[in-house]
Amino acid sequence: MSFDVLQEKIIEKQNPTVAGLDARIEYVPEHIRKACYEQYGLSLRGACEAIWQFNVGLIDALCGVVPAVKPQAAYYENLGWRGMELLERTIRYAKGKGLFVIADIKRGDIGSTATAYAEGWLSGVPVEGEVFKSFDADCVTLNGYMGSDSIKPFLEAAKGEDKCAFVLVKTSNPGSGELQDLKLADGRTIYEAMGELNESIAAGTQGKYGFTMAGAVTGATYPEQIQELRARLPHTFFLVPGYGAQGGTAADVKHAFNEKGHGAIVNSSRGIMCAWKKTGNNGLDFAQAARDAAIAMRDDIAQFVTVL
Repeated sequence: MSFDVLQEKIIEKQNPTVAGLDARIEYVPEHIRKACYEQYGLSLRGACEAIWQFNVGLIDALCGVVPAVKPQAAYYENLGWRGMELLERTIRYAKGKGLFVIADIKRGDIGSTATAYAEGWLSGVPVEGEVFKSFDADCVTLNGYMGSDSIKPFLEAAKGEDKCAFVLVKTSNPGSGELQDLKLADGRTIYEAMGELNESIAAGTQGKYGFTMAGAVTGATYPEQIQELRARLPHTFFLVPGYGAQGGTAADVKHAFNEKGHGAIVNSSRGIMCAWKKTGNNGLDFAQAARDAAIAMRDDIAQFVTVL
């Protein structure tokens, strides 16, 4: 199962973290933006080329430190078709560098529509009897709050590809409790029910490390809830956003891991991508600054989590 691949990359790097690639144009250093605008004009094409160069520099700097990257589709979709082509290129380049790629798409649909999304992002699309890969990510994020039929098509697509998915369970945003914390008649919260449904849907797909192919998104900003969910969901791999810029700490995220330091990966996006803004070098050192920030994050978490 694909979470075996991710877990082994984490063990190899001794680093349970993922770097977000949420490449807004304002995150790109001025010297890159200026050069691309001079060549391609102040345009969507110029912006995409600037982000591409930024992404390549980040990936080259980070591939020896982090096991995975997580491009957020929204920051590419807002650039139109050029942005989506940029995302496809970015995924291909990252995989070529040996990185596990989590496409943060948060899709949440059912039936043939969910199947079409799953084909595009995971298994490939059939055309006249042949299958062609488009985005070809290793993993996607999903919104499963429409129920099991918004998750199953992705798991079906992932099964034949040794891929996987992370499903929203207890998210890191301040408003998550407005619905996710509501109590059901049996005393469980909605997020607890969602987590248990998710694990049951993927039952029987456990891999070498004991995790099913349906992981869960559990925010670092809610450490007590993460601890409860880890006890309830022993076979679920956690994606943990909210570290750093959103206020989550290494002491908070330790609750996502099991006794072997397995079963979770912690995300940082702006903290790594925008680390150059704190060095005073106008972004000329953006790649080294990102690498240094990723190493600092790894070492911070290592104070609380030992990966065996």
